[in-house]
Amino acid sequence: MITSRFFDFPTLGWRSHFDELDRMRQQIDRLMNDTERQTFRVPGTGVFPLLNLTEDKDNYYLRAELPGVKSDDLEINATNSNISISGERKLPEENKGARFHRRERDSGRFSRAITLPGKIDSDKISASLTNGMLTVTIPKAESAKPRQIQIH
Repeated sequence: MITSRFFDFPTLGWRSHFDELDRMRQQIDRLMNDTERQTFRVPGTGVFPLLNLTEDKDNYYLRAELPGVKSDDLEINATNSNISISGERKLPEENKGARFHRRERDSGRFSRAITLPGKIDSDKISASLTNGMLTVTIPKAESAKPRQIQIH
């Protein structure tokens, strides 16, 4: 009795250490499962339009998927180093008595604002909408372009 109180006999403290390791393993497993769910989730409403932003030496290129959106329903605004796309996606109405089994296409107003990595020349921005793909060419400001320095 005295030995079990003072020395945690017969385990000599091993069980409590292994219990703590098991608890830590369970917490790590739970954390990893939560991270996997967040990593592989499907974009939901609010993440429209899906877009890519790339750049080369002179320009940034913003490409956005806008199926079913007309150019009259789009508005593009640019400032120092920000660009925003807003508009409205209209879908044809379904029959009044239609029952939806699945509804993944959404309609309504949308807006996306992107901060660009550098300053832009907002006077020379051009945009085109072809087959539901919006392409915006955004020239970099002269101060943001890389300069070649001559060594004398």
